[in-house]
Amino acid sequence: MSAQAPANPSALLLEAIALRKCVEATYNRMVVKLAPHILYTRHDELYVDAVTLERDGQPPREKKIGTFKLDGLRALGFAGNPFHPEPIFDPAAEKYRGVTLFAVDAAPANA
Repeated sequence: MSAQAPANPSALLLEAIALRKCVEATYNRMVVKLAPHILYTRHDELYVDAVTLERDGQPPREKKIGTFKLDGLRALGFAGNPFHPEPIFDPAAEKYRGVTLFAVDAAPANA
């Protein structure tokens, strides 16, 4: 696993969000599997909010949306499996107003 970020991590995450693909990365020295739901900016930095599906191979105690700074995601790549948007995700939340670059479509995939 390379410690370098992909050449264009935002493009990879845009594709993952659009196609509902899980991604894997190293974040804070832990390997995480994420279901990315939204890409946005804060203080001119890129962030992704995602559901953590695994942390160092183990599922989390509870399902929640976490915030990940793009600069902190290393060895970012596709995890190979799809995800379903989480009902706990609210793309209209105050923190996303005016800064959203792209968000997952909450409609069913076959709608």
